[in-house]
Amino acid sequence: MEMSEDDSNMEEYPTEIHDYLTAFEKSLGSVDEMLKTMMSVSRSELLQKLDPLEQAKLDLVSVYTLNSMFWIYLATQGINAKEHPVKQELERIRTYMNKVKEITDKKKASKLDKGAASRFVKNALWEPNAESEHTSKTPTKGKKRQRD
Repeated sequence: MEMSEDDSNMEEYPTEIHDYLTAFEKSLGSVDEMLKTMMSVSRSELLQKLDPLEQAKLDLVSVYTLNSMFWIYLATQGINAKEHPVKQELERIRTYMNKVKEITDKKKASKLDKGAASRFVKNALWEPNAESEHTSKTPTKGKKRQRD
């Protein structure tokens, strides 16, 4: 009875983790595809198409990804990444990512048009003098006027 290559590889690690390893291999393939796509365009060409905020986002995502991959590498080598300087670097990058997110959120927030708001409030407020003048000068539509 012959063993296929897959069967011989299955014996090298516990069968319980086969699904995890398959998913990991698939994820690595996705990362590889993404990196190939990113590397196919020159950085300067890509940055020319982006505004400064988008450039910052791209740089932060790139450096975060690189450091995350290094974190994973350390873990595969049996090194405790929580005690390695890469942990502080990831935290520093996250801080900057949060700052960029705050800026983005502020840009998305609706701007208050003070002139329009004051006109809206002024017209919405009830003014007793203005109403009595208004009603005495013009009859209300749809209602019959009372005769004295």
